[in-house]
Amino acid sequence: MTADPIQDQRQTVVTLDLEGVLVPEIWIAVAERTGIEALRRTTRDEPDYDVLMQGRLEILDANGLTMSLVEEVIAGLEPLQGARAFLDELRSLTQVIILSDTFEQFARPLMRHLGMPTILCHRLDVADDRIVGYRLRQPDQKRCAVEALHGLQYRVIAAGDSYNDTSMLGAADHGFLFHAPANVIEEFPQFPAVDEYDDLMRLIVDVL
Repeated sequence: MTADPIQDQRQTVVTLDLEGVLVPEIWIAVAERTGIEALRRTTRDEPDYDVLMQGRLEILDANGLTMSLVEEVIAGLEPLQGARAFLDELRSLTQVIILSDTFEQFARPLMRHLGMPTILCHRLDVADDRIVGYRLRQPDQKRCAVEALHGLQYRVIAAGDSYNDTSMLGAADHGFLFHAPANVIEEFPQFPAVDEYDDLMRLIVDVL
């Protein structure tokens, strides 16, 4: 099929997931700090984000875990090895937006480690140092963001690792799985899957 020359002239944006792609999984780090194994469950395991978050809120409440404790855990996290160099190189080639189902309060210190890239995410409700709820920026916000970028006449290349990334990958012009678990790779074989930043960079550069 002959490529549409107008489509070929669109500028490109890369959208990346955050946790598991550029930084460690925050809730797993909290689980390791507190010894609460149930907090190890992430979007790699549970496709329904609301079910996952309601379960987390119940665990936090039942165990009296505070926002301060979670912030302390996050303060000790560093980007995954090679993540900052990968992101810096990618941002030298094209625009990059991080689309994450994390929360503003969690993301701020991590963004400083990554050179303050643009991130679109959600917001927690916090009262008396307790996490009492959360506000989605919008449902299925990763897919919606990709569709909005298409409406602005951008091509979108996306990469993520979890169930909650697959609608983003499907909506993008090119979607890749990175650091994804076997269950996600098996259920979504249409997305090329790699585990090294160099390999992901090659996949992206090949379609820029």
